[in-house]
Amino acid sequence: MEKKNIRIRYRQELQNLRNSFIKMGEDCIKTVRDSVESLKNQDVELAHKVIADSQKIDKQEMEIEQLCMKLLALQQPMAADLRFIVTCLKMITDLDRIGDLSENIVEIAIKTAGKPFFKPLIDIPRMSEIAQGMIRKALDAFITGKIENLTKLSEEDDLIDGLFDQIFRELITLVIEKPSGISDATYLLFVARYLERIADHSCNLASRIIYMVTGKRVKIE
Repeated sequence: MEKKNIRIRYRQELQNLRNSFIKMGEDCIKTVRDSVESLKNQDVELAHKVIADSQKIDKQEMEIEQLCMKLLALQQPMAADLRFIVTCLKMITDLDRIGDLSENIVEIAIKTAGKPFFKPLIDIPRMSEIAQGMIRKALDAFITGKIENLTKLSEEDDLIDGLFDQIFRELITLVIEKPSGISDATYLLFVARYLERIADHSCNLASRIIYMVTGKRVKIE
């Protein structure tokens, strides 16, 4: 009877780990969306909310890490369960970095609030939408175990890289015409770089989820 209760608790803790990871992933998608919204709308109140949400993601990372270590130490999982736990332990680092990068974006939103944009925000919101979609696809694959669409994330990552290069070229051209705007141009370039890094972390998530489901290591980039 005791062994049965231990197994029941073990399965419950695995489910808690699963639910906690999904919640952390959902929160990361929201921080990416809100960070660019705060920049676009020059919404300082929303920017401060993103900072608070990012700090909550930091706390989630620690809590999930503790749960993973507890499961590894006390339950000695094997096979698929071991891959699941170890993958979660690695993926929370990517999610935490996504939260940190969103916080970096809103720090710029706060600094630039009330100033006219050096160039219209067209490509940056587009980058945000694509990055959110990439995280969503990774999270959906984590939930369902269906990984068929994850290899397509490399195409979306290429699209984001292309948008970053386009923003870089446009900003260089504008700075040549108006050197006094170099500081404002740099802020926008940083935002684009942060979104490009978020896409990279989304690809990391996809690679790890493929390993979790199949046991095979596939690099999505």
